[in-house]
Amino acid sequence: MKVNRNALCKLIPHTGSMCLLDSVESWDEQRIICIAHSHLSSDNPLRYMGQLSVIHVLEYGAQAMAVHGSLSAQAVGERIRGGYIAAVRDARFHIERLDLLEQPLTLEATRLISSGENQIYRIRVSAARQPIAEARLMVINSMGADG
Repeated sequence: MKVNRNALCKLIPHTGSMCLLDSVESWDEQRIICIAHSHLSSDNPLRYMGQLSVIHVLEYGAQAMAVHGSLSAQAVGERIRGGYIAAVRDARFHIERLDLLEQPLTLEATRLISSGENQIYRIRVSAARQPIAEARLMVINSMGADG
């Protein structure tokens, strides 16, 4: 099921240009694939001195995870009230700067472990099928019944 930018930005706490993702191409219980073009924007809020470091893919990946968590929670009648990244492990970066890429980013987030409010995801980021980065991220979020 595809989800457009307007709908996915309502699933995460970030608004405006800080909502970095453009679409959800597909998702299921374990995995989500998102597309982003915001790294191409000269007014990307993560840029510093006109440049966008590859380390910022962690934020892109975290947003994909948050969208996946929100969609998964909605599917069972719950909602996520908030969350934060608690750990980053095994991060590998294959380039230095995102702003030098001309292609959209493809973000794949796969949930490896789900235990209560703790989730561990593996993220993989690519552009034109070339690997950009991968990492494992642990997120802690609060869930509650709708209403």
